Amino acid sequence: MRTGKLHSIETMGLVDGPGIRTVFFLQGCPLKCQYCHNPDSQSFMGSNEITVEDVVQTARRYREYYQVTGGGVTFSGGEPLMQGAFLVEALAALKAEGISTCIDTSGYGQSHYYEAIFKLTDHLLVDIKHTRNDAHKVLTGRDMTGIRHFIKALRSFEGTITIRHVMVPGSTDRPEIMAELLAMIEPIQKKVDKIDILPYHKAGVEKYSQLNLSYTFESVPEMSPERAAEFERSINEALRASKERAAEVTVIEGNGYQLSA
Repeated sequence: MRTGKLHSIETMGLVDGPGIRTVFFLQGCPLKCQYCHNPDSQSFMGSNEITVEDVVQTARRYREYYQVTGGGVTFSGGEPLMQGAFLVEALAALKAEGISTCIDTSGYGQSHYYEAIFKLTDHLLVDIKHTRNDAHKVLTGRDMTGIRHFIKALRSFEGTITIRHVMVPGSTDRPEIMAELLAMIEPIQKKVDKIDILPYHKAGVEKYSQLNLSYTFESVPEMSPERAAEFERSINEALRASKERAAEVTVIEGNGYQLSA
């Protein structure tokens, strides 16, 4: 039976997908986000191993909570898509148990497993770090090739997508960035239930000193939750309007009418 590299487990998660969830944080991530609150999850070194059977047995214990709340199992990280083969086997085993699954991802992983993963997953939490290539590379250490490829691949996904964005003061707390975010997800917007704007915070900064790592965002102030909530309301209103316009166009074209420019 295939094994995965595990960082940690949260047994009663409430923020990583709908309902009460068991969250498996897998080890390893190709991004090096400057504000990462789990820098110890980035490397594959020093992780514990977990089998697919371990995942299933753990999930079975909380089945009643899933049934009552509409919850299930979430794979987070690190970056779970970096362990594609393990993820496919674990998702298939959970599906056989009738347990709903969710993946929290930044869209950088082993792309040859995406098609199989999409067929076995009910919900995706897609973290979009930035909308501009140069800024994305500074923030994460990678350009936007990975997330753009992932969004293109998501056209074949038939489940629900939640978009997440950590809003950093002075960087992405601007209306034009939100407009660019909407444009990025336009090809998959009909599958998106909402956009979560998460205010940047400094929880977990102490891990950097424990690991003898420098925290480059030390001088960046935390994002006001109230201001982030305003951006969240605005962008979700814009998302709803865009989806309504797209639906109207579909109806008109379906009735055989041509739209003028």
